Amino acid sequence: MPPETRQSSAWFRKLTRMFVGASSADSSLSIWREVAVALATGTFMALIGALGTQEASLQVRLMFWIGLMFAGTIIGHGVTLLAGRLELFEQRPWVWAALTALLITPPLSVVVWFAVGTAFHRQQTVMSIINHFPAVLIVSLGMTALTVLSQRRPIETHAAAPNMGPAAFLDRLPDKLRGGEIFAVEAEDHYLRLHTSRGQDLILMRLADAVGELEGLEGAQVHRSWWVAKTAIAEASRGNGRATLTLKNGAVAPVSRTYARALRQAGWI
Repeated sequence: MPPETRQSSAWFRKLTRMFVGASSADSSLSIWREVAVALATGTFMALIGALGTQEASLQVRLMFWIGLMFAGTIIGHGVTLLAGRLELFEQRPWVWAALTALLITPPLSVVVWFAVGTAFHRQQTVMSIINHFPAVLIVSLGMTALTVLSQRRPIETHAAAPNMGPAAFLDRLPDKLRGGEIFAVEAEDHYLRLHTSRGQDLILMRLADAVGELEGLEGAQVHRSWWVAKTAIAEASRGNGRATLTLKNGAVAPVSRTYARALRQAGWI
């Protein structure tokens, strides 16, 4: 299974565990992250008086929009639970997000229909529920997109499968570095500094492209400017709230908070 597929599957399983009773720290963090997204989105919609709600007081708008965001989150959890049990789309999180938005729209439109009538004292017929579909779909798409972005893990590469050839990146090594062990790849402006057992050199390339070609070497991106091979780590240390990795050649790679949690889970730091 390709690394990207493993990453998407792990991400999807983590989401599903949230709704089947998991009590790990990661699940708790994910739940609080979704709460924060719902609260921030609801507050923003209330402040701008979105979709014609500016006629109401700020207090009413806050109760209305934040309540709807949480209702959408709860309904979305139910959809995720169903999709998780059916093992649907676990390798395609954006397809899952679009499907979730579509499935959320009908029940959430009923909630909106009821909330609008209650909060704004509007006379509505049962058929007017359909009128709320377009606006609810747009908001649902935005919410599920934010959820996907907030849950995605940082880019990682992993050891090659038995039937997999050497990493494509090895072909980019300058002649003087050929045959050496790759310790790390460090971004410097438009160039990459290659840290190897045979010394260092620069090549013209983007780190994002290099990470893709490093598939087959066990390592991970630890900072926006660093990819590090696991076998190259001589020491991992933490201080002042930041972690660093000291490599075999003496180079020190910083670990940013974006990647720290995934690296702790993998036992790097």
